[in-house]
Amino acid sequence: MNLIFDTHAHYHDSAFDIDRKKLLDRLPSFGVSGVINCSTNLENAEETIKLCKKYEYIFAGIGIHPLYVKDLQENYQEKVIHLAKENRKVVCIGEIGLDYYHNKENKEEQKEFFENQIKIAKKLDLPVVVHDRESHEDVLKILEKHKPKGVVHCFSGDSQMANKLVEIGMYLGFGGTVTFRNTEQIKDVLLNIPEERILLETDAPYLAPKPFRKKRCDSSFILYTAKKIAEIKNTSIHDLLWATKENACDLFSLSF
Repeated sequence: MNLIFDTHAHYHDSAFDIDRKKLLDRLPSFGVSGVINCSTNLENAEETIKLCKKYEYIFAGIGIHPLYVKDLQENYQEKVIHLAKENRKVVCIGEIGLDYYHNKENKEEQKEFFENQIKIAKKLDLPVVVHDRESHEDVLKILEKHKPKGVVHCFSGDSQMANKLVEIGMYLGFGGTVTFRNTEQIKDVLLNIPEERILLETDAPYLAPKPFRKKRCDSSFILYTAKKIAEIKNTSIHDLLWATKENACDLFSLSF
């Protein structure tokens, strides 16, 4: 059964240029039933749309990553709205959010930018896919303020933050980092949130799980993440994959 649903990947990335078609043609044979390909700027949003049109199991996230704030044209909001409205396979606004690891100098601009894209998502009745790197406090404040539906991808906060996000109806995305060393905080989070709020992801081509760490990641590697989370949650890999696929379908309004 095809139970793998990867809620966050970047198959437009140049890391896949050498064999993109070959890989994407065969992923369903590895049990991959769905992928949300998240764009990070307007240019690769167009590439994401092309992938969605070519592959039935790929869906689009249209959004602008906080690292691209400085490069934006004034009419970026109109362009995001247009892409989302004109393409039926756009199922979310993302990847959007805050990143204080790479850039601490424009925090206020990032926050305004983040809120504007949340407003777009709510206007279109679409969930958001949120990037949060070393910006937990501000991400939580903004999400609590606007209460969008969506997921905080590659969740790295603590149990207190996780519980607050669950309270406002958000999902938490987990990928290969759960298999790394020193993941007691992630384990604690997973033990304290309901299975109904967990999503699986890769962030492909990044963050490959053990034993593939530092190699190019793809959606088939989710099995290793699922195995680790199933151990933590004391359930079977099959049941976890089934539940997280159902969660993805609920959030992104899909049916298989």
